[in-house]
Amino acid sequence: MPYSTEAIRTIALVGHTSSGKTSLAEALLHGAGMIGTPGSLERGTTTCDFDPLERKYQHSLSSAVIHLDHRDTRIHVLDTPGYPDFIGQAISALSAVETAAVVINAQNGLEMITGRMMEWAKQRNMCRMIIVNKIDADNVDLPGLVTRIQETFGKECLPINLPAAGGSKVVDCFFNPAGESDFSSVEAAHRALVDQVVEVDADLMALYLEQGEIEPEQLHAPFEQALREGHLVPVCFVSAKNGAGIKELLDVFVKLMPNPTEGNPPLFYRDDDNAPDRKKEIRATPDPAQHVLAHVFKIAVDPFIGKIAVFRIHQGTVRRDSMLYIGDGRKPFKVAHLYMQQGKEQVEVPQAVPGDICAVAKIEDMVYDAVLHDAAEDDHIHLRPSVFPTPIFGLAIEPKKRGDEQRMWEILQKLTAEDACLKVEHNPTTNETVLLGLGELHLRSALERMMEVYKIDVATHPPKIAYRETVAGRSEGHHRHKKQTGGAGQFGEVFLRVETLPRGSGFEFVDEVKGGTIPGQFIPAVEKGIRQVLDAGPLAGFPMQDVRVVVYDGKSHPVDSKEVAFATAGRKAFIDAVMKARPMVLEPIVNIEIVTPEECMGDITGDLSSRRGQINGMQTAQASVVVVSGQVPLSELNGYQSRLNSTTAGRGSYTVEFSHYDIVPPSTQQRMVSEHKVEAEE
Repeated sequence: MPYSTEAIRTIALVGHTSSGKTSLAEALLHGAGMIGTPGSLERGTTTCDFDPLERKYQHSLSSAVIHLDHRDTRIHVLDTPGYPDFIGQAISALSAVETAAVVINAQNGLEMITGRMMEWAKQRNMCRMIIVNKIDADNVDLPGLVTRIQETFGKECLPINLPAAGGSKVVDCFFNPAGESDFSSVEAAHRALVDQVVEVDADLMALYLEQGEIEPEQLHAPFEQALREGHLVPVCFVSAKNGAGIKELLDVFVKLMPNPTEGNPPLFYRDDDNAPDRKKEIRATPDPAQHVLAHVFKIAVDPFIGKIAVFRIHQGTVRRDSMLYIGDGRKPFKVAHLYMQQGKEQVEVPQAVPGDICAVAKIEDMVYDAVLHDAAEDDHIHLRPSVFPTPIFGLAIEPKKRGDEQRMWEILQKLTAEDACLKVEHNPTTNETVLLGLGELHLRSALERMMEVYKIDVATHPPKIAYRETVAGRSEGHHRHKKQTGGAGQFGEVFLRVETLPRGSGFEFVDEVKGGTIPGQFIPAVEKGIRQVLDAGPLAGFPMQDVRVVVYDGKSHPVDSKEVAFATAGRKAFIDAVMKARPMVLEPIVNIEIVTPEECMGDITGDLSSRRGQINGMQTAQASVVVVSGQVPLSELNGYQSRLNSTTAGRGSYTVEFSHYDIVPPSTQQRMVSEHKVEAEE
């Protein structure tokens, strides 16, 4: 049945791995009567983990979309991976929903991804809620967990229901001012919620102080305002295993979570040379009568169906047979079939309105982060981009079968289209194709997909560290390229300056040539020559970053000047300047979190320090388990899991996330430079 925008809810289930997000999605489908029996992760029968590799690993590798109907409301739910290697899928899902529901395992408590998803959702100005799952498990300390949640994320995290009858059910604390619970007081929880909500409305606060009570129905508008402002983060309790709290959670989604007209709208912007930063802000209006604005937040490539683009409609109505433009493209495509996804199933629908999450298939021009629209004048509109972790684990990859190079490259392009945290680089110095990801499991799953889905065998080299080069100072460079043969010659002369940029800034090219000493048509050739050096730096052969190049003078010849001459002159002038500007090699530094038994903490911290690591903090996750956080060079973690297993008798684990680039020790840089010279000579 068709739903209005006001009768739609969009929720992303996010959180650490093993918090039970996929099982919770299954329980929600069952609770809403969409499926007869909940599927099982162990048996590989869940709706969301339908990919063969997900069934093999028994955890999610990509986000999955489901929809369900409850109390005349359509609820779109996105089940996202929690393993750190696949966190890019969870980040991209946040752009498609009003509410981020952070799921916490009651047994494990607060884990690394828990805090990161809370922070990412807060940065995106999203409404947030916390769902404590597995409340019926053994040895759980729910009162202590609530205390840790409030100490970590703020006093605005308040229970909206509480466990009762030993975790076999929950009791509502918002609409119900009294009742029995396993801990705390329903009445006190109700009072805390009302006190928190009325704070955002001065008139309601005055009425509350005068009357001493406010009906929950009067609190709907201020409740939504409190969610939008981050003044309230509701905490719900459930057990996906025994069904406790599932019906109540569905009611919370319908009655209390924002619809698309109540949440914080996403920030679009249009390219505008007259606006600050050349970007003019645009707010999408969730009005089905307006022109269409939709955002592609997921790309999936099915070997049989082809490319599937999943998008969230923010404005307007998309109908079957609609004509839509992709970003700045001038040629629209026809929506021959419009789908809503139910895991791997595609359910065809005639139309969709703001708030709906839909999919189209077999549109090869579709790319991640594209804005879809139905008006040609709406080109140059973009959604504020998501910030993803930097892929730093690399594997050199090549096909085992001669002649499969082109096919391998095409498959890699499909994999990187699906995952914003997978990157492919080609090193021209070593003629290697390098696949970069967030971790060993991330790369291993990509390689398995290549073999099992696309049927191509590849060989890999051990993981390579994504070193970079930069300069520490400012210098001038110059080169005159002059080549005279029997016919027309080549001539180009370039004067340029290199300067440092802040870490993470990338590369900046500035044209300050005056008087046409280098004709305008040859400036792109100069930049092309410079970029050839950026791909493999002159010091040790690693890509360069954080450099500004200012071309300010040169000479040309009316007959002999050609693009190739200025490309050569630009390249050699840049190398000349770089080698005078104190070039240096940078190495990736990662944030590391190590979960270890308390008795092994001393050995862990000592070993990390011996690896040039820095300890930033320690906290108790649960009884006798400590989380050690710090920073360490990525190059020092080779074989670290084996060392950790030996130290902790197999009970320790660790996760890493890219932090920044820093200078390698001088002795290491000298060795790298020497090795590069030997390779170049060979």
